[in-house]
Amino acid sequence: VGSYTGNEVVMVDNEESSNDTKTYEITKTSDMTVDMTVPEWGMGMMTIPSFSVKNISLTKSGNSITGKLASYSGTVKNAKGEEKAYTVSDVTLMFSDKTVVATYSLKYGNMPFLMMATFTGNRK
Repeated sequence: VGSYTGNEVVMVDNEESSNDTKTYEITKTSDMTVDMTVPEWGMGMMTIPSFSVKNISLTKSGNSITGKLASYSGTVKNAKGEEKAYTVSDVTLMFSDKTVVATYSLKYGNMPFLMMATFTGNRK
């Protein structure tokens, strides 16, 4: 658990939409689950606010810990204060030493496309 800073790549329709340094927060919710907070993406009218993914189940094998979650849905408020629904699916976290690799798909609001994200970060 903790803050992880590293590279986040977001793909939209098989094209790179963003490639930035970001900080993800991982918090322990039980001995076998964590929550992940994803920082905001994009810019201007295309900004997606920070959002949470809750109750990611963990399994341990040797020195590695893997997290998996099929789907999580929630709502966030955008810059205009409007409620927007989001669904995160196919979440995978892989922890090794002080590194985490997170992959997931995001469907946000009425956007007609799925965004695929990969984040690789190191714990501060």
